Amino acid sequence: MTKTLLFLSIFLSGLAYSQEDLLKDIDTLKTTETSPPAFKALQVVTAQSTKLSAKNEWYIVVAHRFGDISTGFKNFFGLDDASTKLGVIYGVTDGLSLSFSRETNMKTFEGAAKYKLVKQNDNFPVDIVGYNVMAVNTDLDKDNYPHLKFGDRLSYLTQALISRRFNDQFSLQLTPSYVHKNLYDPNIEDKNQFLAGLGGRYKVSKRISVNAEYFVNFDNHSFYKNPLSLGVDIETGGHVFQLLFTNSQLNSDIGYLSNATGEWGKGHIFFGFNLYRVF
Repeated sequence: MTKTLLFLSIFLSGLAYSQEDLLKDIDTLKTTETSPPAFKALQVVTAQSTKLSAKNEWYIVVAHRFGDISTGFKNFFGLDDASTKLGVIYGVTDGLSLSFSRETNMKTFEGAAKYKLVKQNDNFPVDIVGYNVMAVNTDLDKDNYPHLKFGDRLSYLTQALISRRFNDQFSLQLTPSYVHKNLYDPNIEDKNQFLAGLGGRYKVSKRISVNAEYFVNFDNHSFYKNPLSLGVDIETGGHVFQLLFTNSQLNSDIGYLSNATGEWGKGHIFFGFNLYRVF
């Protein structure tokens, strides 16, 4: 926790020092888009947006989710308990990017491919992007699962990201999703899960937008909750910094969608951030 705060302190200090130059560059970042994207960040809040990295562009991603803020001073409003995700994203082409990440919670590795299918233009009303993930849960061990095989550690996600940029301020995204888990507890969830998500972005100033997203899991007997997240995007040159509140502590794509445990109505929510640096 101390190391994380130290990192943020150093980063934000450097960011403040160079902000004037960075702001001059924000609107000239490398892109081949003929019109502005529906979302400036690669995520709406935690779920993916239809934005892709440009060809040969690298992103470093740091995502952090603190603990349940309802615990109060006992865990310093969640700051004592945190889950961190580190990842990289590479634009193979303007329409295809590959990513790799690792999250501390469940020690999960994820590899993903994101690819543009259709671009919003005068003749077509929406962007359509495909997103596929394979995750490996390395936290499972044979003491608890004596017959554990490597394949049992795997889970998969397939999504269609469908967004529309209505104007300079407002964008919406619909995200039908399918999750498959090789190892699962039939008492609390299904092996195959279908979800539908709705997310949006509203720009309140030149550099700031407010975002929200909600997913409905049609696994009717699931122990887990439907993920709901609210966030703020801050654009500063080569950085996009997202502050957020969510009822799902997990950063991984599959974990976020299918393993949310918090309840907004009871104050069981998690504060966090996503930080991107483009190269």
